[in-house]
Amino acid sequence: MIFNKHTARKTAEVLLQVNAIKLSPKKPFTWASGWKSPIYCDNRIILSFPPIRNYIREVMGKHIEKQYGKPDAIAGVATGAIGIGMLVAEYLGLPFIYVRPDAKGHGRKNQIEGFIESGQNVVVVEDLISTGKSSLNAVKALKDANINVKGMVAIFTYGFNVAAENFKKENINLHTLSNYESLLEQALETNYISQKELETLSEWNTNPSEWNAN
Repeated sequence: MIFNKHTARKTAEVLLQVNAIKLSPKKPFTWASGWKSPIYCDNRIILSFPPIRNYIREVMGKHIEKQYGKPDAIAGVATGAIGIGMLVAEYLGLPFIYVRPDAKGHGRKNQIEGFIESGQNVVVVEDLISTGKSSLNAVKALKDANINVKGMVAIFTYGFNVAAENFKKENINLHTLSNYESLLEQALETNYISQKELETLSEWNTNPSEWNAN
């Protein structure tokens, strides 16, 4: 669920502006999963543009406070959301922790890095939601450590049905600043894509694992 339509369109605008999101229907990208995709998203690029990272930080921080109040800490999902999560925590004046995909195999063998106490409340920050599996893996690690996850916020979601199902199954409340629908609306309105390309991009989103550019 997006926070509101205005934020969704504005966030889509800035992500396209700095090429954090690239749309290429004619020359699709190949994801690590092997999927062919006409879109590629790397929100870490935001960190290199102070005005845009500050916009994301402030909007996300304000929405977290409005939706959840102030938790005891902000938890970022490694590695993509460490930077933006820390900025949001700084904006809210809160402690920050982050969650690795797996526990380290050496040293203290932590999966959760930073100081957090059992029973405390966190809001999880993500940069991108695809299927939701890696995000929910972080949630599980926090819950296993007896940390109360109030919800999750992310910059962008592809809006896959499988993600919605995964979050519903785990009973995790997800809000995003923007989504795929708002991105396509913004891209079409600003002539970043044509009507024909819009149709291709919409088709991909309905069945990304089977989509073929040809």
